[in-house]
Amino acid sequence: MHRRNMDVLVVGAGPVGLTLAAELARHGVRCRIIDRLEKPLPYCRAIGVTPRSLEVLEDMGVARQMVEAGVWITGLRSVINGQVIPDKMRDLSDLPYGELGVPQYETERILAEHLDRIGGVVERGIALAALRQTEEGVAVALETAEGREEAVFRYVIGCDGAHSAVRHALDIPFEGDAYPWSFALGDVAIDWDLPRGMAMRALKPMDDGPPDMFIAIPLPERNRYRVSMLAPPGIEVGGTDHGLQSEGKVSLVELQAVADRLVPGQPRLSDLRWASRFRISMRLAARYRSGNVFLAGDAAHIHPPTGGQGMNTGIQDAYNLAWKLAHVLRGAAPPALLDSYETERRPVGAEVVARTRAQSENYGREKGQVDRLADTQIRVAYRGGPLGLEEAEAIPAEAPHKGDRAPDAWGLAQDRIGFPLRLFDVLRGTQHVLLVSTDAGLAAQQQLEALAAWLKGRYGRQVRLVAIMRAGAIVPPLVEVTVLRDEGGDFARAYWSEHNTGYLVRPDGYIAYHGRPWTKEGLAATLGQILTVRE
Repeated sequence: MHRRNMDVLVVGAGPVGLTLAAELARHGVRCRIIDRLEKPLPYCRAIGVTPRSLEVLEDMGVARQMVEAGVWITGLRSVINGQVIPDKMRDLSDLPYGELGVPQYETERILAEHLDRIGGVVERGIALAALRQTEEGVAVALETAEGREEAVFRYVIGCDGAHSAVRHALDIPFEGDAYPWSFALGDVAIDWDLPRGMAMRALKPMDDGPPDMFIAIPLPERNRYRVSMLAPPGIEVGGTDHGLQSEGKVSLVELQAVADRLVPGQPRLSDLRWASRFRISMRLAARYRSGNVFLAGDAAHIHPPTGGQGMNTGIQDAYNLAWKLAHVLRGAAPPALLDSYETERRPVGAEVVARTRAQSENYGREKGQVDRLADTQIRVAYRGGPLGLEEAEAIPAEAPHKGDRAPDAWGLAQDRIGFPLRLFDVLRGTQHVLLVSTDAGLAAQQQLEALAAWLKGRYGRQVRLVAIMRAGAIVPPLVEVTVLRDEGGDFARAYWSEHNTGYLVRPDGYIAYHGRPWTKEGLAATLGQILTVRE
């Protein structure tokens, strides 16, 4: 059977593929999403959801469901060579979100339900058998229970994991290596006095290999944990070089023996729901793009699970790519915008691979103060990337720069709205948002309305203009301008704003333009990279 239907095929319906499909739909583009598995895996592979990913999920509209399904990770208790180290609590109260623990199967459920609500559906039991790029588009062959199906798409995105069929079809090198050791993973109940939300690691460092270890990450159910350790002796190392190998190869008795050896008090483990051994590799795709085919998530980067970075990095790959791809498909952006996906995201993947490898190989030997924001992904930035412009004679070092994540700000007020707003409330959505800090004078009001008319005339509804004014400012309603008052001064502190400071924030929450003062020429140059001018 041969057919041409939707413009985009997403291969893989894990968290990354589901995020991509849902974000494409939110930006007005339907896609086809397939997965070779008949049903989602029941294993708790990824758990941690970083503060930055929760911001992404808030914009998507599912953060509340994620919080309800998870448990906040409040800190870490360490036992090194039998010595209990004082608990290290995670104080992230200055961020919109803390660190959340959600089993991967729950993340996938929430994202799949979200996709279903907005009109998408995952087609299961369908595997990619072949892929080639032609003048017509990307021709694929799909294996289904009914036989072989052929179809052509404008774009294909491989979100199909470490053993990606899409990456193999493109013959893209997956550079790196694998640890020679096998590890064990399990979902168990533990009877101990560890406070809810605390993680535990008990380690005995070794000079010639990984530490003897027992690591327990809390799950939402009380007294349940996902535990990991070196695989018990006698379990053969085989199969693939990354990921879960096979279920049922590790017993509760073997898990208990490791806990007895390393954890003070020898807490009792019970009710083993599943266990597997798994392997760890450190690999990075040589390219994230080949023609009209892209890679995201584990198809592009795999690394040790230290810090819970893998799934989160993949979700943010998808969040970065979706708005760009949707813009191009809708004719709202030049095709060259898609070049920025690899330029922005591959350095992030490379940094995560290198950092998690270093963290893993120094696990239990950390020295000095641990950077509390290191694993939050709040500081992921594209300052050296190709998109955007920064123009100013002097920029405070603490101010957000072009390519940085746009920080939130609290206590904003808008006329006729009887409750304070967050800046994230204003940024939420699929448009670009131009933030201008200005005064309330008549000249400023006229300038703002003229700027809004210019933006609408060139870009339609793709850009919203938001004016941020001082506390108590009285301004008559302006045409096509949202006016907010910085009643608590939080915006001024977060953005180091001055009169006529301008920030253009992309749909993925990153700063595309930063001007002190803003200029129409600077805005036009920036928007010319990411939007097409209306005819």
